[in-house]
Amino acid sequence: MNEAELYTQTTSMEPLLPGTSRSELADLTMEVIGRSQALTQMIPSPISRQRIAALVHEMNSYYSNLIEGHKTFPREIERALRDDFSDQTDDRANQHLAKAHIAVEQLMRARLEKEPDLRIQSADFIGWLHHEFYSRLPEELQYGERHDGSKYKIDIGKLRDFEVDVGRHQPPHHGSLPDFMQRFDEFYGSGRILATNQLIALAAAHHRLAWIHPFGDGNGRVARLHSQAWLIRCKADGAGLWTISRGLARQKSEYYAHLSAADQSRLNDFDGRGNLSDKGLAEFCLFFMRSMLDQIDFMASLLDLKTLAARMENHLHVTYPLWSLKEREQTGRILKAALIDGEIDRTTATRVAGVSSATGTKLIRKALEAGLLSTPSPKGALRVVFDANVLESYFPKLYQDLPV
Repeated sequence: MNEAELYTQTTSMEPLLPGTSRSELADLTMEVIGRSQALTQMIPSPISRQRIAALVHEMNSYYSNLIEGHKTFPREIERALRDDFSDQTDDRANQHLAKAHIAVEQLMRARLEKEPDLRIQSADFIGWLHHEFYSRLPEELQYGERHDGSKYKIDIGKLRDFEVDVGRHQPPHHGSLPDFMQRFDEFYGSGRILATNQLIALAAAHHRLAWIHPFGDGNGRVARLHSQAWLIRCKADGAGLWTISRGLARQKSEYYAHLSAADQSRLNDFDGRGNLSDKGLAEFCLFFMRSMLDQIDFMASLLDLKTLAARMENHLHVTYPLWSLKEREQTGRILKAALIDGEIDRTTATRVAGVSSATGTKLIRKALEAGLLSTPSPKGALRVVFDANVLESYFPKLYQDLPV
């Protein structure tokens, strides 16, 4: 496509909502909203819910960066959050990417709570996501790469001022990007989109934002963060207990294939009335929303209190064989109580363990030394620890070692 043939008219990205498969998409919307709300209720304590959500935020960074070809395992992510970076150049770069993603998601959530009227579909907000991510990276990671291998400095938070191609798709002319972003905001931020269509619009917008490709680099990450913001706005993110990025990373080839199919021009007179394929957009939305549902169901399978508590106790039996059977069972009861209530005092811990005060003190000390519980002070309340040491035991397959 030469410069004269590049997209310059905003009508080029029509349709902005699919016309086909609306009944199935509506059914999926109701399922996502209902199951997401149910997921929130599975962990009754706000404290435990927030701590597990923080774990999911770290997982979100892992999978979003994995989609982009960067892999950083949980222990390395935890190290990065402590500013403990690897001596290896590639590993250190991946740690910075993970840390930046987590920081931006936290900042985004705080901003959405503070600014309920924030226009999340605006170019300003989308540019803010891009700026906040890249401004947290060291300078050497603030460069993109052209197809010829040459490097260029990323203009952080700014719309691209050059042409790009993404596979077979050539995004709009850079001079028309403000118009495309304005149309994106006018349509997807419109009150005309009914509440029952918000998640369909979210899925369609995810593709259309990628299709516009507003930045020189980082478009995929920004699109996924933007989708997360929209889920939060719709109160469909399960209080942060699930993430779409895990589903997309596990189906990376299908994700890209559906993105590409929705890039295609209208196939025939039965494929909508817009410039782009209505069928392709509908299939992308179906894929995206099925991925949402799959990830909500996956997290629901992990957060059932009875089975989660059983896995926590099993972790004690496997990891601490030198502890007596009674000690493991009693500690398991303490962990379960702290999980359900969020935090418990030491008297309660002793009572639920069914032991004397002296034995309770001993059990608590061992659990603290093992990193199973945390406390803010020598006599403070007790909380369950969720870190890399217990991840696979408590939440199996939360992180999957997928190919880059």
